[in-house]
Amino acid sequence: MSENDGKKTLGVRGGSRPGNVKQSFSHGRTKNVVVETKRKRVVVPKPGAGKPGGGTPLGDPSKRPAGITDAEMERRLKAVQAANARAAEEEAAREAEEKAREEERERRREEAEAKAREEKEREEALKAKAEAEEREKREAEEAAKRAAAAAAQPAPDEDSGPRRTAPAARAAQERPARTAEREDRAGKGKGRDDGNRRSGKLTLNQALSGGEGGRQKSMAAMKRKQERARQKAMGGPVSREKVVRDVQLPEAIMVGELANRMAERVGDVVKALMQNGMMVTQNQTIDADTAELIIEEFGHNVVRVSDSDVEDVIKEVEDKAEDLKPRAPVITIMGHVDHGKTSLLDAIRNAKVVAGEAGGITQHIGAYQVTTDGGQLLTFLDTPGHAAFTSMRARGAQVTDIVVLVVAADDAVMPQTVEAISHAKAAGVPMIVAINKVDKPEADPQKVRTALLQHEVIVEQMSGDVQDVEVSAHTGQGLDELLEAIALQAEILELKANPDRAAMGAVIEAQLDVGRGPVATVLVQNGTLRQGDIFVVGEQYGKVRALVNDKGERVKEAGPSVPVEVLGLNGTPEAGDVLNVTSTEAQAREIAEYREKAAKDKRAALGAATTLEQLMQRAKDDENVTEMPILVKADVQGSAEAIVQAMEKIGNDEVRVRVLHSGVGAITESDIGLAEASGAPVFGFNVRANAPARNSANQKGVEIRYYSVIYDLVDDVKAAASGLLSAEIRETFIGYAQIKEVFKVSNVGKVAGCLVTEGVARRSAGVRLLRDDVVIHEGTLKTLKRFKDEVAEVISGQECGMAFENYDDIRPGDVIEIFEREEVERTL
Repeated sequence: MSENDGKKTLGVRGGSRPGNVKQSFSHGRTKNVVVETKRKRVVVPKPGAGKPGGGTPLGDPSKRPAGITDAEMERRLKAVQAANARAAEEEAAREAEEKAREEERERRREEAEAKAREEKEREEALKAKAEAEEREKREAEEAAKRAAAAAAQPAPDEDSGPRRTAPAARAAQERPARTAEREDRAGKGKGRDDGNRRSGKLTLNQALSGGEGGRQKSMAAMKRKQERARQKAMGGPVSREKVVRDVQLPEAIMVGELANRMAERVGDVVKALMQNGMMVTQNQTIDADTAELIIEEFGHNVVRVSDSDVEDVIKEVEDKAEDLKPRAPVITIMGHVDHGKTSLLDAIRNAKVVAGEAGGITQHIGAYQVTTDGGQLLTFLDTPGHAAFTSMRARGAQVTDIVVLVVAADDAVMPQTVEAISHAKAAGVPMIVAINKVDKPEADPQKVRTALLQHEVIVEQMSGDVQDVEVSAHTGQGLDELLEAIALQAEILELKANPDRAAMGAVIEAQLDVGRGPVATVLVQNGTLRQGDIFVVGEQYGKVRALVNDKGERVKEAGPSVPVEVLGLNGTPEAGDVLNVTSTEAQAREIAEYREKAAKDKRAALGAATTLEQLMQRAKDDENVTEMPILVKADVQGSAEAIVQAMEKIGNDEVRVRVLHSGVGAITESDIGLAEASGAPVFGFNVRANAPARNSANQKGVEIRYYSVIYDLVDDVKAAASGLLSAEIRETFIGYAQIKEVFKVSNVGKVAGCLVTEGVARRSAGVRLLRDDVVIHEGTLKTLKRFKDEVAEVISGQECGMAFENYDDIRPGDVIEIFEREEVERTL
């Protein structure tokens, strides 16, 4: 070590030290600059400084740093003293807090130990009490047995007294030993039980290893262990009695799940299956019949369930009479097309709905609520009258309470009027006949009443029970009488529903809105539908995101007989599907998935040929049929369904229309791809193609047609399908000729010398050779000559020479029939 270790070197040092600083500039330029740095001097007071009696309070001025006054020095010393005092206080507080925490931990530990000790003492006391009771009971039984034995024996001699007391003394000596042994045995058992329990917190190693050497216990093993523990706690025999369980058995089940439901070991179940000739593992699925054999073999009861049981959560529940409250009637307007249904509803609503319908024809079902002058609320459904909407009208009749049959006084009963009567009768709802357009000069209401008699609709004026009202949507005549008739009918029906239950309703219409997603128009029939409710509707489910009433206003809830638009579905439902509110989203999803699977299986079963003969027959039938493939996209589900039904009716044995795909919403690029692959046009009903679809259609040459009236679409498809029909060949007889002589001409063959007896003989016409009025040949003429000249035609009364193409068997007396063929276009 050097002599200077730990000492400062002597030297002359000024107040500053030189140093270098490297400056950086743009473009990578640098510069070294010499700078001077001054060190700050730190004053450390001596331990006795500033204390009374400690010498000079402010230190020696000669040793004080330059430029420090007495006041500054005093302030610095005070600050240092305050910091030291604060540090001492914090240290004392920390120590006190640590001591308090330690005391609290000690107190809790003592409480836990005392509680455990009390619990143990209580258990021991209960056990000792039970043992004492058992011992007393056993001793009483033994005493009773001894008394009975003593009573049965003759009186003993006096010297037998010591021998009689010996067994009692021996029992008294053996009793403490038996008690000690029993307690020891109970203590050992308790210790073993405690050893099986997991104590303390779950560690990471225990979690990873599973606590059982890496092997997890099954649910059945846990049930068996709980059963043993329960029986042991009750003091019963540890040997487990056979528990007979009701095992729910679906159509297919995994072996491991079957073992869990029976609370049996998986190995035992697998062994039983192997004994029955099935080599399976616990993760394999077995059918219900095999599982039923295994369940019965293990002595349990079988409860067969099916996949459809998931729908049990939405079974109809009968409402109590006191829960039912009056509701508004649902009235459906029905009748033939253009008989004034929507105009009549307009007059009632004082709104213009017809203006919004293309061509003045109702394309969808509309649902509206109207308040009468008397304050009664009525719900109206306006169904389209065109024949293509038959199924929509049928759905309207299913949800309605009263049907208003509109018949034009100047047109009488028409085909769709008859259909509406059939729907109303099938639904079993009362009917009110509204004879419309009575303001027209040619109106004849009596003719309408008479025509209705043919269809078993007898109005009141004809001594029947069906109300009839003469109205005019144009002038407003008879509207009040119609509303009175509806109110009277509703009063007779006494319509009631329970609003305080889970909602149930019917989908009147469904569509895919670009901005809002799938939207369903729902008529609530029972309960109250609220925002936030989870529901299932047909093959779709969802949560009510918003409710919109018929005026376009958002509402929080909708009660019975209220039509609302429901937002929040995961897909577009079918019109006519039933909406049910469920308690959980899992239930709704499970029901929707089951229905979707069932519908898919049904479609597959309908579309598949079951046998090879049927497959061959179908191929043979389709061989002669020309198909016209089309794609249909509509704005709402009901319109798409109606168009598909109308397309199915177009065609005959030669031509048929095949709808490749029908859907709701705009025409997309995938629709264009499908149309190109199938060579089909795309028909859009009140929808348009988006920009990518338009570009794709232009590139691939796919035709897109837009329609807003269903008549035009059906007529165009009919015309296109008619073009696929083979033209009809029509024959026109133009003349007859009789063969007089037959000549042989070199290079030509046999030539018939004929006399045209009727009509005209033409060179371009077709001919038939008749012998005894029997056709023996049909063909064309090779030559037609008048004298030596080839002519185009020969008129009646003139002679000519004819030769047949590729046929020479002609005789005198034969008759030649001359005819022309023309093609006639066919239509469907």
